[in-house]
Amino acid sequence: MLINRLPLVSVIISSYNHENYVQETIKSIIDQLYENIELIIIDDGSTDRTFEKILDLEPICNKRFVNTILQKQQNKGIGATCNKLIGLSRGDYLYYIASDDLAKPNAIRDEVFFLEKHKDYALVVGNNEIIDENGVVSYWDKDRNLEYSKDKAYYQTFADFLNIRKLKNNFGTYLYLYRGNHIPNGYLVRKSIYNKTGLNNQNAPLEDWYMNLQISKYAKIKYIDEILFSYRWHQSNTIKQSKKIQDMYDLTLQYENTLLTKTDFKYVNKEVVNCFLFGKLTKRFIIIFKIIEIRRYRKNKVKMWVLHFLGIDFIISKKFI
Repeated sequence: MLINRLPLVSVIISSYNHENYVQETIKSIIDQLYENIELIIIDDGSTDRTFEKILDLEPICNKRFVNTILQKQQNKGIGATCNKLIGLSRGDYLYYIASDDLAKPNAIRDEVFFLEKHKDYALVVGNNEIIDENGVVSYWDKDRNLEYSKDKAYYQTFADFLNIRKLKNNFGTYLYLYRGNHIPNGYLVRKSIYNKTGLNNQNAPLEDWYMNLQISKYAKIKYIDEILFSYRWHQSNTIKQSKKIQDMYDLTLQYENTLLTKTDFKYVNKEVVNCFLFGKLTKRFIIIFKIIEIRRYRKNKVKMWVLHFLGIDFIISKKFI
């Protein structure tokens, strides 16, 4: 198979303070069985030697890839950096990988072949094994602490933690993604989908969940039940910052709800409409319930401070009581 007959895949990496891991990440892309790849890395203001480590591999990258772009910038955050990476890309497909993770040699090949055969899908992803800071395959206990005995593990893979197998045909659907992100790492995206979804938005700081939601509005998402990726679990994983992640989640959900009110439902999956209507219906039930409660307490001459204590005085008005 000639390389120029294969669709071009743009591997995009936003790197930040991963001097101990970034070369392993790049080497995992160099070792891909799929040949027609361009590599684009933007170092987002690392304060360690991450960018120097990247540049050490530039000669090898120039020989291996059809195009190599290595840049460093002041810190702008992963959302803005990913948008820039996408803008620099020339590929038909985009492969996302963090600068501390690893792709299995067959990952890009298998995912490209799937999207080539299934035009109604825009994203495909495989399962993730868990590795420690030294690259040793490991597992998680119930609290996501590393466990090295497979028999004692509560979660053997990332898919176990996300309960992906229980989702079955609901994997990647808008209704289920709206409840929370369940897409593992190391996914391949059909670049043309961004003509419909747009790119990352600063109002939605949980950028991976936000973009997966947008993709699910217009196309299908596929899970391949095979280990195609190694997700590194170490002390500086952003996901361990629970308070920060929760705040990002809340802001992203708030922005998504705003988008739903402006969505042209002629162009999206019907489940997006159902989700929107269900949300509106739920709000109406809450308002009706509160009105009924206010009337009931008013009839029984309960003092207004009691209503305030109960948290149902937000809608008090003469027209309701």
